[in-house]
Amino acid sequence: QVQLVESGGGLVQAGGSLRLSCAASGRTFSSLAMGWFRQAPGKEREFVAGINWSGGRKDYADSVKGRFTISRDNVKNTGYLQMNSLKPEDTAVYYCAGNTSPYRPVTRTTSDFGSWGQGTQVTVSS
Repeated sequence: QVQLVESGGGLVQAGGSLRLSCAASGRTFSSLAMGWFRQAPGKEREFVAGINWSGGRKDYADSVKGRFTISRDNVKNTGYLQMNSLKPEDTAVYYCAGNTSPYRPVTRTTSDFGSWGQGTQVTVSS
């Protein structure tokens, strides 16, 4: 399994921006599709964005489409989530995840992901 560590969370005012990073080590990150998920208090974990192993395919939840951008740098073994025009409803713990198998397509299904980071808190104030 690949080990994942998120960073970049914090407190921001509505309308502001944050960039989350997901640093990977261990198993070859560059062959794995990855995703970003979030979980707000009292709610289930939900899909935010996904990207295939090469970066050529991306998928976004409707709630973040046009505001968030997922990307990856396979040389640096790092994934990113650029979040713009943040809203209070974006407040959650954000997790990055790596697919269980290499060269799989983008997916929103949590059971397709075998590696998870510890999460980073994003708080958007109104």
